[in-house]
Amino acid sequence: MSVHSRDLGLAPYREVWARMQAYTEQRDSTSADELWFVEHPGVYTLGMRGDRSHLLDPGDIPVVATDRGGQVTYHGPGQLVVYTLLDLRRLALGVRGLVEALEQGVIDTVSSYGVAARSRRDAPGVYVGDRKLAALGIRVRRHCCYHGIAINVNMDLEPFERIHPCGYTDLRVTQLGTVSEVRDVARLRRDLEPNQ
Repeated sequence: MSVHSRDLGLAPYREVWARMQAYTEQRDSTSADELWFVEHPGVYTLGMRGDRSHLLDPGDIPVVATDRGGQVTYHGPGQLVVYTLLDLRRLALGVRGLVEALEQGVIDTVSSYGVAARSRRDAPGVYVGDRKLAALGIRVRRHCCYHGIAINVNMDLEPFERIHPCGYTDLRVTQLGTVSEVRDVARLRRDLEPNQ
């Protein structure tokens, strides 16, 4: 079964989250796997076991306690979020395999832009040097996953200074526009699109 992709444009986090939950709840063994590409207006999201002490100074940016794994991160315009609505049982894929596949997909794509990126076993995501380029968090329900990976492309990174990204006090972030010539979210989306 192929993976369908949808471009949701710029959409509020809570709205897309509710749609992911609804899709996962109603799907069955014949439901298509989907990738949803989206940008969100500025929002902090806090994982299920997230520690609010990692929110240093959210100011007027909304904070949403969500049902994914992980700690706190920021989403905003200029960041491409790829939500993965997949039947893991049908794909014969475990959680660790899913995480590694998401990371490797980003690593391979940015490599084509001349960016040397890597993953870290102790801290999921994609890194360029010691800075985080992409953060991920997933939720598995009834053998199906949702949430996904957020890749910084060309955004205001200042909101990351107001949190401990992913719960790490000394973690800094970067973006494609800083480490490559790629500053276009649409280009990254096309390059990540399945079945090219």
